[in-house]
Amino acid sequence: MLEHVEVVSDPLVLDGRSLTVEQLYEVAVNGRAIRIDETARHRLEASRKLVFELAEQDIPIYGLNRGVGWNKDKVIGKTFFERFNRNLILSHSAGVGPYASVAETRAVMLARLNTLLPGRSGIEPAVAERYAEFLNQGIHPKLPLRGSVGAADITTISHIGLAMIGEGEVEWSGKRLAADEALRQTGLAPLALGPKDGLAIVSSNALSAGLGALALQECQALLETADVVYALSLEAIRGNISPLEEGVHRVRPYPGQLRSVNRVRAALLGSSLWENASTESLQDPLSFRDACQIHGAAYDALGYAKGQLELHLNSSEDNPCVLLEERKIISCANFDPVSWILGFEMLGSALHHLSKSACYRTIKLGTPAFTGLTRFLTADEERSIGYCTAQKTITSLDAEIRHLINPASTDYYSLAGDIEDHAANAPYVVIKTREIIDRLRYIIAIEALHAVQAIDLRGDLRLGRRTGAVYRAIRDEIPFLAADRDLSVDIDRAYHVIKEGRLLKGAEAW
Repeated sequence: MLEHVEVVSDPLVLDGRSLTVEQLYEVAVNGRAIRIDETARHRLEASRKLVFELAEQDIPIYGLNRGVGWNKDKVIGKTFFERFNRNLILSHSAGVGPYASVAETRAVMLARLNTLLPGRSGIEPAVAERYAEFLNQGIHPKLPLRGSVGAADITTISHIGLAMIGEGEVEWSGKRLAADEALRQTGLAPLALGPKDGLAIVSSNALSAGLGALALQECQALLETADVVYALSLEAIRGNISPLEEGVHRVRPYPGQLRSVNRVRAALLGSSLWENASTESLQDPLSFRDACQIHGAAYDALGYAKGQLELHLNSSEDNPCVLLEERKIISCANFDPVSWILGFEMLGSALHHLSKSACYRTIKLGTPAFTGLTRFLTADEERSIGYCTAQKTITSLDAEIRHLINPASTDYYSLAGDIEDHAANAPYVVIKTREIIDRLRYIIAIEALHAVQAIDLRGDLRLGRRTGAVYRAIRDEIPFLAADRDLSVDIDRAYHVIKEGRLLKGAEAW
């Protein structure tokens, strides 16, 4: 978690059209500063001018001079604009804990800021600027993670609006304090909201989109880690490398499959496996033989989800939508996230295939019939048990993943006088995807422990350059299992080597 965000010298310029998942991660996790592009700023100003012109004409506009949701028939007079928009923020702040971390809150704020910049919300430019000020000055509203049904995250991201008007609490400079006090100490005044400002703040999928971007970046690292750990496991069983031949993958050129096999081949560069290609086994078990196909399917699912999410991050999700070119504000349903949230549902299923195959590889690494080594990779069959019970740990985690992949995006109620009768549970779908990823880190960590133990017991292998680096990253933290000890400690250490990126960093250094 970021305790205090340092403004860096190379700010990310946001234009509402070109934000990537990787850039969002830099701002959210690494504290990179941001700046609003001048062209985008002009779009905000022009859109705001149109809002006021239409307000003067008293044209009925949802969220501007009419209420929202079931209150869409209520007239909002000009003298009531500020009070109505303030009340909108207060009444929609209904989220419950747990609360977002600093990095998560930054991801959410950045996601919403960028979707404002196409200039389709009609928001006061100063409101967009406030997101940038919060990000650059490290003011992080206390943001609940639960309560949204995923048809715009109105119950949760309203809490960001609370801080902007000087209500609620924030974390700033490593301290939790009242929002109005943080504003005072940073020289910012509470915002006075005008027509449509409140709706533009609360009506967004920024919670699910921001957390979704973090999830996809975490998944990218996980898949790359899974590739190199699989390569190490292949060495540990002296596996048949014929399924890694480039020609067999070119005849079925799925992009993810090609990506995975290229990474595995690079990891095994210099390995003695290539010198002993005629192994005793004509075909290894499928958990070894088709790992690149399984990992490749997950890469492809990740690519789809990422493409859909980045389209969302660089588009307008506002209702009503300002069509500046046509000088109109049109009611719509662009807040519906189902187009990209289905990508996360698919990604969860793909990751479960990866989980299952990693579990089977790990079980086989402890089985003498597949390794020619001791049962459960014990160093002393008379005096120790080895990795026997770790099989229970990985299979219990896999069972949890199996339940987490159950679709959630179609489970919703009809709300608000039967007007709001579609939703996608977007935040929950994203959160459960991150939970799947975290359980997979443990599973891959346990596979890595088995692989390095088998390699040590075998003792006559020359590892590949990158698999050798993976081996050292594990062994630098966890010694050879010469006698039985508390395995939870070893598993936790291996998990953190993976989660903190040290294993992947070591492998990628070659």
